[in-house]
Amino acid sequence: MTTESRSAPLVQAYRRMMERMKTRLEELEQAEQAAFPQLTASIEHAVEKAVELGELTREEARLIGGYLQRDLEDAGQHLATTGRDLRTWLRFDLELLEDRLLDFFQRGADQSRLELLAFESPAPEIELMRYRSGEITGPGTLQCETCGNHLIFHEPATIEPCTACGGTVFLRVAEL
Repeated sequence: MTTESRSAPLVQAYRRMMERMKTRLEELEQAEQAAFPQLTASIEHAVEKAVELGELTREEARLIGGYLQRDLEDAGQHLATTGRDLRTWLRFDLELLEDRLLDFFQRGADQSRLELLAFESPAPEIELMRYRSGEITGPGTLQCETCGNHLIFHEPATIEPCTACGGTVFLRVAEL
């Protein structure tokens, strides 16, 4: 069984949890409460729903929830530190994305950005988020930490080892 076929159910779970989180964010958006707690609660809600429906084990749901949290925090950090839009974070033409996926990341990242701006103060250099093979990521471009090769994701997928060098650690690329 290939890695891709083994991880297909987890990729689907990522998508379902993303949709649930989007729905939850839409509900919470009207309340205009603190951004980061809303985002975290939305992810927890999506995790619990996946377990409740028997789609994933608690461990799998928490793993996928962690991937969502990582991707949204990374997007939020990009927005807060660069002042640029998600187009540069995703690093490819937004027309390639489904509108609902873009909307999801925009809402989640905007919430993260608000939270980061609330703590606006001179901070030490932000640690770059590392993505590892075997994890699941949302759309965007990752760069191999070892050789610099780019992996482009147009939809949620499992991160495979670098095709150029076999490296297993990647960083998100915001710009070329």
